[in-house]
Amino acid sequence: MCGRYYVDDGTAREIEKVVRKVEAGLLFQKAGDVYPSQAAPVLTGRSGELTVELMNWGFPRYQSKGLLINARAETVLERKTFRESVLHRRCIIPAGHFYEWDAQKEKVQFQREDDPVLYMAGFYNRFQDMDRFMIITTQANASVAPVHERMPLVLEQSELEAWVYDDAFLSFALTKEPAQLRPYREFEQQSLFSRYLHL
Repeated sequence: MCGRYYVDDGTAREIEKVVRKVEAGLLFQKAGDVYPSQAAPVLTGRSGELTVELMNWGFPRYQSKGLLINARAETVLERKTFRESVLHRRCIIPAGHFYEWDAQKEKVQFQREDDPVLYMAGFYNRFQDMDRFMIITTQANASVAPVHERMPLVLEQSELEAWVYDDAFLSFALTKEPAQLRPYREFEQQSLFSRYLHL
């Protein structure tokens, strides 16, 4: 499950290193936590190379209110609602970090130690003249499992174009184990801040 993630100016600057064409100011329209239904930058390949577009997070549910925001990697190709989008409209959702909540309802932030940006695998479709994206989740690896059983399918920077363009890469990507991430709790930050205040 991924129900909230974070982007900021630092995320935008890193994206600009990966993407050749960025509309002026597009990446900086959203900074802070991203919630379902909100617009956020995603990387697509519709122009023949990776480009940045703003899309809203979540597919509408057909028979009930609310949004579908995540799809399971293990079954995404079996679901009629998702299959065509995953096969033909893959995208990448960049983030500085994402959040999960543990059994004590404490918010835990997950980020990479080796890269300032997480690249989450996703796909998109058009609903009522609006492009919308979803994030693919997979079984949590050892770094996330103590907090939650699911996590976003995190791609390596070297895999971005393959995810968008290479159909042969799709099967491998949907079964791969994402890189280990660093968990970070708010109370750890507060403790660290307090320690420096008393030095």
